[in-house]
Amino acid sequence: MNTTYIIIIASGIILWLLTSLALIDILLKNFGSLKNKVIWFIIAFIPGIGWLIYLIFGFKKGKRKP
Repeated sequence: MNTTYIIIIASGIILWLLTSLALIDILLKNFGSLKNKVIWFIIAFIPGIGWLIYLIFGFKKGKRKP
C-alpha cells in the first residue's frame, strides 16, 4: 500500500473520531434549549472543521447534566 493512501486513511479516521467526540459531547450537555443543541449538532457535522468550530465556540456554552 502506498504511503499516500495510508496518510489519507489515517486523516479520515482522525477526523471521524474528532467529529464523533464532539457529537457525543453535544449529546451529554445541556445548551438551554433543544434548538441550540440541534444547531451545534449540525455545525459539528460540517466535514473536516465542524468539530473545531464546536471546540472553539460551543464547547464552553453547554453545561454537563448532573
